Amino acid sequence: MTEQTSEQWPHRLVVVEGPIGVGKTTLARKLAAAVGAESILEQADENPFLERFYKNPRAGAFPTQLYFLFQRARQLQELRQQDMFAPLRIADYLLDKDRLFARITLDDEEYALYEQVYGRMSVDAPRPDLVVFLQAPVDVLLERIARRGIRYEKYIEAGYLEKLVDAYTRYFHQYTASPLLIVNAAAIDPVSDSRDFEELFEAIRRTQRGRHYFNPITS
Repeated sequence: MTEQTSEQWPHRLVVVEGPIGVGKTTLARKLAAAVGAESILEQADENPFLERFYKNPRAGAFPTQLYFLFQRARQLQELRQQDMFAPLRIADYLLDKDRLFARITLDDEEYALYEQVYGRMSVDAPRPDLVVFLQAPVDVLLERIARRGIRYEKYIEAGYLEKLVDAYTRYFHQYTASPLLIVNAAAIDPVSDSRDFEELFEAIRRTQRGRHYFNPITS
């Protein structure tokens, strides 16, 4: 198992991102444990509207999105206030992902109202030292979602995931705010396979600037 001291780990804040089912939260937890970092994780189970959204997206989208926005903004504002005393941190989301989901799930009128709320919040989210973007095709995501067996996720449809995968791909194609490591996560299991984790861990540790790709199939 990889173990790093804070002196050996070059990143104060790493964000692991990607679509539902790709494994970002589990990887974030494992990275945090390996380097002795604090985990900053989404609390999806606390959102009382999420199951309603998956059952009926049109009925549940707006309250679901607002709940996540307020939750994420509160977490990140607390991080900013504590920044001068910050330990190492590993997070499983960027605040920008909230708008990405909103654009997919809300109609035009709802999205316009959401943007008004978002614009008034003025959240000064900390800038990551590195973003790790995990990619996988929809069939892989559906298989992983089914395997983990979260009750309300059984309502997730392939069409929704296709829109989400496309939105993530377009977003990170233009992303320049932080160093970026794009990972082909379809054929690796860094959670259960120690060799996969070691290889990905080293790629994350080495990436300190620019845009890089980790593709174990061709490497």
